[in-house]
Amino acid sequence: MKPNTSRRVERHALVAHGFQIIGWRERVALPELGVDLIRAKIDTGALTSALHVEDLAYFERNGRRWVRFHPPGPDGRPLAKPAEARLRDSREVRSSSGQVERRCVIATPFVIGAEMFRAEVTLTDRTDMVYNMLVGRSAMRIGKLIVDPTRSWMAGSPRLEPQASESP
Repeated sequence: MKPNTSRRVERHALVAHGFQIIGWRERVALPELGVDLIRAKIDTGALTSALHVEDLAYFERNGRRWVRFHPPGPDGRPLAKPAEARLRDSREVRSSSGQVERRCVIATPFVIGAEMFRAEVTLTDRTDMVYNMLVGRSAMRIGKLIVDPTRSWMAGSPRLEPQASESP
């Protein structure tokens, strides 16, 4: 069997088991946060996903801690309308440069291609980074994502419309 044929068979087997093959960078939507499109780096070196936010503020609602912030829009500038999410946790995270930072953790739906899944994301300042979002290993596991590091933008634009099987 030729190497290319073997890779094709392997890809078909992964897809048949519900996995989505994606590139090292993809377009992602975070619908609960009002983010219809963000370009993200798929980072197998990061456990938890990270999202660039501005104007992060804590508040309480019904006795629970929440956060309010401005996530980036498709052009990278902060969205005019702030997003709100229940604070799930606060964790120390070591950046790729070795710095330890305490970050807010929220859980929110991710949409990559036609797949939607809920995963944790930390909120941080990624001003100097090329991508406003990193998708980490825990989200990849939950979303059943397999990375092809030789490809980009494989999933296409996030499709937010409900699939036929999801309609009532």
